[in-house]
Amino acid sequence: MAKVIAVSNQKGGVGKTTSSISIAFELALTGSKVLLIDFDPQASASSGLGVALHDEGADLLDMFFGRVSLRTLIVPTEFSNLSMVPASKDLVGLEIELGKKPGRELILKSELSEIRPIFDIIIVDCPPSSGLLTLNALGAADYILIPLQSEYYALEGLSALLGTIEFVRQTFNPGLSILGVFMTMFDARTNLAVQVEGEAKEHFKQLMFKTRVPRSIRLSECPSHAKPIGIYDPESSGARAYRELSKEILERLGAGASVSKMAMGQ
Repeated sequence: MAKVIAVSNQKGGVGKTTSSISIAFELALTGSKVLLIDFDPQASASSGLGVALHDEGADLLDMFFGRVSLRTLIVPTEFSNLSMVPASKDLVGLEIELGKKPGRELILKSELSEIRPIFDIIIVDCPPSSGLLTLNALGAADYILIPLQSEYYALEGLSALLGTIEFVRQTFNPGLSILGVFMTMFDARTNLAVQVEGEAKEHFKQLMFKTRVPRSIRLSECPSHAKPIGIYDPESSGARAYRELSKEILERLGAGASVSKMAMGQ
């Protein structure tokens, strides 16, 4: 059965989608069968892998209304062992359209039950919000993976995410665990980056990954070429970082992901 990992941070611009693509690609290179679900209406992960969106009437929005199954939305990518469910830009109005439908937070979990036996790892790239899409992702996930940008307001923004995680645990997914937190856009030459990392380690302790993803022009360029950094520039500092981070992720998953359910400050 696939392990389901939601990559989430309610703050935008933290490298969430780049991380989702890069980690999915690196895990697929190990031979794991990986599915990347683009749950962000901006569809950045889809364009970042050169995957076209489905036609209207057969996309993720229709899945939420039972008109299509998630399984029928899976498409291959050009990369071995890596498949994808592309985003739907119509998802932006999902909460209004679904209204207060009972069980609306668990629709993705129900759909994933059919395909979990097919894959080893399923990664959900969440939108930068705490809305219904993120709640669905967290409701379906075994683990949440948190990218943390090396900037002043980064830790403040995490308090909302940790509150959402706790809400999900208490209401419809008590088994949700934090797989880990990793630094993105990290520049060790700046005092600010070092300070933010220090505060993050103080809060998250063993949940912090050792690998830091550096600030990198090559990482910024690769989405426009519709390639993960591991293909676009495999010897770049960004590619090496995601390679090492993916090894750490596999180690935690292989160890039964013995990670804490702690919240910030505990």
